[in-house]
Amino acid sequence: MSMDRQHIHPAFPWRGSSANAMSTQPNDTRSVDMCPKLHHAVCRGRTEEVLERLVPLHGAAAADKATGIIQHGRCDILEVTAAGNTVLHLAAEKGRDELIQELYIRFREKVKSLLSRQNSALDTPLHCAARAGSDKAVVVLVRLARECGESILGCKNEAGDTALHLAARHGHAKAVEALVSAATAVAAKLNNAGVSPLYLAVMSGSVEALKAITTCREASSVGPGLQNALHAAVFQRKAPKMVELLLKWRKALADEVDCNGSSPLHLASSDGDCKLVAAILRDAPSRTVYKKDLCGLSALHVAAQMGHHRVAELLLESCPDAAELRDNNGRTFLHAAANEKRSSVVSLAIKKFKDSKLRGLLDAQDRKGDTPLHLAVAAGAPGVVEALLRKGKVRVDVFNNDGKTPLDLAAESTSYFTMVSLVVMLGAFKAQTQPQRQDRLKPWDISNIMKGIEKTFNSLAVVAVLIAIAALAAGFNGDNGKANLERKPAFRIFPFLDTLAMATSMVAAILLVYGKSFVASLHCMWVSLNSLMLAFNEALVSVMPANYRFGLMVLTLKLEHRRTKFNNHMINALINVKIRIRTWIRK
Repeated sequence: MSMDRQHIHPAFPWRGSSANAMSTQPNDTRSVDMCPKLHHAVCRGRTEEVLERLVPLHGAAAADKATGIIQHGRCDILEVTAAGNTVLHLAAEKGRDELIQELYIRFREKVKSLLSRQNSALDTPLHCAARAGSDKAVVVLVRLARECGESILGCKNEAGDTALHLAARHGHAKAVEALVSAATAVAAKLNNAGVSPLYLAVMSGSVEALKAITTCREASSVGPGLQNALHAAVFQRKAPKMVELLLKWRKALADEVDCNGSSPLHLASSDGDCKLVAAILRDAPSRTVYKKDLCGLSALHVAAQMGHHRVAELLLESCPDAAELRDNNGRTFLHAAANEKRSSVVSLAIKKFKDSKLRGLLDAQDRKGDTPLHLAVAAGAPGVVEALLRKGKVRVDVFNNDGKTPLDLAAESTSYFTMVSLVVMLGAFKAQTQPQRQDRLKPWDISNIMKGIEKTFNSLAVVAVLIAIAALAAGFNGDNGKANLERKPAFRIFPFLDTLAMATSMVAAILLVYGKSFVASLHCMWVSLNSLMLAFNEALVSVMPANYRFGLMVLTLKLEHRRTKFNNHMINALINVKIRIRTWIRK
């Protein structure tokens, strides 16, 4: 028996998951599985074939009430798929607007009942069209529902989504425009997650969908976690344009906070996008800058913590007194920057406050009595400490609530080299430790420091020996004990420099091994490295073409200048540390 001629299926009650779905089914609550050929014809948009299979034949379908068996010779428009989709669902999902229109003309009464028919996920044909972005099918379904007096625009599926939610989530701008123009009140509905169509449109990144929904003044902008659409717009690809549209539509969005107390400006400051922050500052109320989250952090605090100095500068230019805002720990944005080692923000604060009435913020103390200098020292940030001392001229004698100065905190550093840098830097600005009676002075534990110094001695001794070996090998590199380039004029100075490098490196190694003079050994290594570099430079010049020699000499001089500055800085630092250690040991 041909499949398209005869179908025998047991009748079954509708398998919908809600009472609402049950109420929208036919009165006999019977359904027939959809014919595969009808399914294919609808999906492919073959209108003539669909209509031919759906031609009503008198007596073609008969039901045996005792057995519950339905038999028919041709397809019925009420047939459904395994998921409960009708012919109208399939046509809407595939965007077959002409087929939907023709079905309505031929089977008006039955199609009228199918407009609000829900499948197993409680989707109506309008949901399917909106999800697929079939804007023409959306227009046809909305028009037919209006003619039939059916209210399907506000119908929700299993997730609580209306057709507008689905169109907005997928960024189908034309479908969104068609739905909004049909009923503006739908834009105010929320789904089961408490999310509005406007929020979903922003998340989709569709500016056109956003424009369509913002034509409704009563539209909702609510998102998850008490966020609004402006929160979502901050992190989109077309963020500045979306932010501009949303603030033009409703400026109060900039002043709303989420469940953590964060405003859209907080999120924009954390992202570090200057254009985005400028767009919010331009249209938002001035009080937005002063908003604090649950931790008491303002947008300026957030920018400082993330190291976005350009954003911080924009916020300070907009509201200079925002610098006085303090978080729940009594910290300003400068405290936050110092604690997170953000030297660029610290430099900005010094530049802004050095000669202004806010100069006192550089030495401001939080609830624990810590100044920005205390926090920078505790965080182990020599760069921030140097900026505060040299440019900010901050005080070094401030005690926190534990009675400790920045120098006391520097001595507690767990990193040897960081401790050395901080102690030398603070010592250069005459920083002092907490005053104590000499008989109650707690001896400073220098065991870790001495271990670090011992490792430094050993490492430098190895370096000195390697330099000596390199110099010795270079001096005897040739055939039969003779240098290959001895006749070159540029090579005449090579033996002298090579010998000097080897001799000074050996002296440095001896001084380091026997611990006679650390500073003298450093000077010897400095002479050795310079001599060795100049010796190799002479060797290279002797074998290179004349046009390359000048560039090589310039490069060598630049490298020598930079290395000399570094060596002098390290030598001075180590000398100061040695003096400081001796002083503490004597105490």
